[in-house]
Amino acid sequence: MIPVRFLLTVLAALTLAGCAAKPLEPLPEGLTDQPPENWTQRQQERAELRHWELQGKLAVKQESDSGSAIINRWVQHEESYDLSLSSAFLGMGRTQLIGTPGFIELSLPDGETYSSSDPTGLIEAATGWRLPIDSLVWWIRGIPAPSGDFRLLFDDSNRLAVIRQQGWEIRYDRWRDFIEGYPELPARITAVKEDKQVRVAVTAWQELDRSLE
Repeated sequence: MIPVRFLLTVLAALTLAGCAAKPLEPLPEGLTDQPPENWTQRQQERAELRHWELQGKLAVKQESDSGSAIINRWVQHEESYDLSLSSAFLGMGRTQLIGTPGFIELSLPDGETYSSSDPTGLIEAATGWRLPIDSLVWWIRGIPAPSGDFRLLFDDSNRLAVIRQQGWEIRYDRWRDFIEGYPELPARITAVKEDKQVRVAVTAWQELDRSLE
């Protein structure tokens, strides 16, 4: 006869396993979660692009407010960024975001400057836009942010199509060979979370001096 204690132990283990098993969302048609053979190498090469500058356009669409801005200059050195935007929505002038993960200084066209340890919260308070800047620094290169679980989906051309992370779905709409010596980089991404949508279209991307590493 099987001991009651043994049965209770097995039952408890099965219950815990059932609780831990969270079903994944079904894959969109035409996408797979199986990475191509060279994915690890591509990811590492994009992660090694640590000093760069890009120009393009940013558009934010959400239930409370929407608008667009020109990215005059986004300079990235390791984890530090300097992002200059121009937008009628932001006051017909230039808005500058300078920060590192967990800290931001925001300068508005009227000369007012604010700083905070909550970059997303400060940007939303100043502009009304919910912009996940700390994660966007990673997503814009086509790699998941280092914090938080993620799921990657690939298309039939072996390109990264979607990153799902932190409640956001980042869709890679277009890729281009911007920088010699690196794999393709995103030319347009769309990040969606509930009623919020952030789109970045990159028109130019340059690597900065590697001696800064």
